[in-house]
Amino acid sequence: GTWTQSQSTDVPTGQGFATSLKMDCTTADASPAASDDLRLQQRFEGQNLQYLKKGTANAESLTASFWVKSNKTGTYIVLLYDNDNNRSISKSYTIDVADTWEKKTLTFAGDTSGAFDNDNGKSLQVNFYLGAGSDYTSGTLQTSWGTYVAADSVAGQVNLADSTSNEFYITGVQLEAGTTASDFE
Repeated sequence: GTWTQSQSTDVPTGQGFATSLKMDCTTADASPAASDDLRLQQRFEGQNLQYLKKGTANAESLTASFWVKSNKTGTYIVLLYDNDNNRSISKSYTIDVADTWEKKTLTFAGDTSGAFDNDNGKSLQVNFYLGAGSDYTSGTLQTSWGTYVAADSVAGQVNLADSTSNEFYITGVQLEAGTTASDFE
């Protein structure tokens, strides 16, 4: 499909946000090719992640919190990918009510295998999936850290690209060490 990405003033009421990211489907793809995927991604340098103690017995958990809204309800996936060690973990969340802002909180266990490189290279990717083909959805969702397996990465993900009426909004994204989400800073 084809998408228009823009800044929107549609935000959750009373939370202090001025804008959100809007993804608007402008050309539908009801049947994505096996290798297709649509995601929002943030990359982090390893030198900025050393406090997570990844690869040690004291590895820190990570908690992602964010506000999300879409007209398409269903299951969406957030995947963390360790670029240095080819490891990943995925968590699902559900958009329960169409066209309604919902706050989501996902906690990812600390990974005791494979330390992040202590350099300015890409070590961690946080991926918010909006759709994917069968190469990524045909397995069983990998909800604990392990070697990356494409088929297990976003199993269960809805296809937000199946209609030009589909939109997705996100704001207030925060990723922090620990098992609880603090108020947005």
